[in-house]
Amino acid sequence: MTAAPELDSGKLCTARLQAARARPYLATALYALHIVESRRVPTMGVDRYWRCYVSPAFVDCTPVEELASVLVHEVSHLLRDHHGRSDRFARAHDLTDPAERLRMNIAADAEINDDAFGDGLVRPAGAVLPATLGLSDGELMEDYLRQFRLGNCRGDLAWLDCGSGADGLDREWELGPDGANGLTEQEREAVRFRVAQGIIGRPGNAPEGWRRWAEEAVHPPQPWRDLLGAAIRSAASAPGAGEDYSYGRPARRSAGVPGAVLPSLRRTPPRVSVIIDTSGSVSDAELGSALLEVAAISRAVGGRRDLVSVLSCDAAARVVHPLCRAEKIPLVGGGGTDLRTGFTRALRSRPAPDVLVVMTDGQTPWPSSPPRCRTVVGLFRRAVAWSEHDPDYVPDGPPSWARVVDIGSSA
Repeated sequence: MTAAPELDSGKLCTARLQAARARPYLATALYALHIVESRRVPTMGVDRYWRCYVSPAFVDCTPVEELASVLVHEVSHLLRDHHGRSDRFARAHDLTDPAERLRMNIAADAEINDDAFGDGLVRPAGAVLPATLGLSDGELMEDYLRQFRLGNCRGDLAWLDCGSGADGLDREWELGPDGANGLTEQEREAVRFRVAQGIIGRPGNAPEGWRRWAEEAVHPPQPWRDLLGAAIRSAASAPGAGEDYSYGRPARRSAGVPGAVLPSLRRTPPRVSVIIDTSGSVSDAELGSALLEVAAISRAVGGRRDLVSVLSCDAAARVVHPLCRAEKIPLVGGGGTDLRTGFTRALRSRPAPDVLVVMTDGQTPWPSSPPRCRTVVGLFRRAVAWSEHDPDYVPDGPPSWARVVDIGSSA
């Protein structure tokens, strides 16, 4: 009896390197995948936690060139949030049949495969294209789902089992949320954001589908983000924000005061302190969204990361971090909520901030008096009732001295 082959890790590493060379804008995502050897997965599949399950037999019998293409295909499911989009589509259309998840996997494959191959990547055997379904290229998964049924599909079903990362349906061979080496929601969003930045930074180097995805990842079509950016710019440009007297350029009226040099009023880019609510009532998805807003704030002050600091706070203020990369900032917390400690810590920093931005779900006491600087509150809105361990609890709204912007809604 022939023994089952061991996973050829060297071959898989070579395939990943080839995939990164063929699609350099996906390299960050490709190397964020954690490889898990599994003899239960048909070929290769991913879960929503960025684990990639690999069959040793599949690696053994598949050429390196084709393995590279499969890795690009699988990581594309994760970057495009096919698991989350499948869950939302299923809820919106009341789809509970497991066969519908297979249909979602097929539609997601069609969205990816229409422009995934060529230019260094071979097309894997059995890959489903829009033409396989009798449909047009360049559409999204949701568009394809409205146009075909399973009876129209003639693809290889083994290829189509890309795991829960493709359709949101957990597989028995996956490790689940408590398994080792999975990425948190915050880390996943950071990977997506870095890949999107890389695509935008190299125009013309990626297909139209990826460029469209990158634009939406960096600048989602959500009114609240525009409102938040406008609120920050308004606070930063207000009289007194970022203004101080300087002798670097004497005032013009010095000529009228012989023997004296008068300072001139100079405007410098404003300093922004960001307080992120890390209490237990704030979800990982909201924390990931908050870090994306930190990156947007740095752009609002002209890209001067040295002028932006971030403070995580639940019932106690944590360490103030200067902004280098938003995704590298540790968000510590998980307890109760009292952002007043965060306000105190931020306002005592030197130099003092010109603008204070608070990201919170609102379940916190607020300072009794306004800070000495402009304040913007990004408020995560909830569709469910408040609790905080008390069914009658209703949090106080943000104070009138703060500019409040509603940030999306929790899923």
